[in-house]
Amino acid sequence: MRTLQGCLASAAVLCLLTAGCGTVARNETSPSPQNNSNVRAQQTEPRAKAITDSKSVAAHLEALAKGIHGVKNAHCVIVGNLAVVGIDVDSKLERSRIGTIKYSVAEAFRKDPYGVNAIVTADMDLSERLKEIGADIRNGRPIQGFSEEMADIIGRIVPQMPRDTIPKDEHTEQSMNKQAPKINKNL
Repeated sequence: MRTLQGCLASAAVLCLLTAGCGTVARNETSPSPQNNSNVRAQQTEPRAKAITDSKSVAAHLEALAKGIHGVKNAHCVIVGNLAVVGIDVDSKLERSRIGTIKYSVAEAFRKDPYGVNAIVTADMDLSERLKEIGADIRNGRPIQGFSEEMADIIGRIVPQMPRDTIPKDEHTEQSMNKQAPKINKNL
């Protein structure tokens, strides 16, 4: 009886092995896109177009952003092939709603060859600064206007540490020391 069960088990294992090997052999003979140079993938995403006319591209992206529900106004600045777009939304909206509107603008830009690599911000201060940079560019002061606004932006980002301040003169320092409370340095 044991030999019969052993033979049946051996036969079952042999069948499984041959069936498994047959499957591997069939998969190896099927055509593979990696091995076939005639198979081409079609790009579904728009490719970014080189920006040659920054004024018209800025106007185009502003109009595209303004077409999104919830966007009151948009300001675009082009630097090389990079577009930075600030959107104005109702300041009374909740953050989550503002984020949704910003995402909708980015989604619309994703489908546009000029907007696919754009940066979108809904920050009110940055949007206002982009508006001022755009006005400076239109008024013929692109470099000076840009550098002034960048200095203002960096000034907001970099914190001012009290220990880094230097009094203007000794008289100012002495008057500040008289008004300042005494600190016990032995603590």
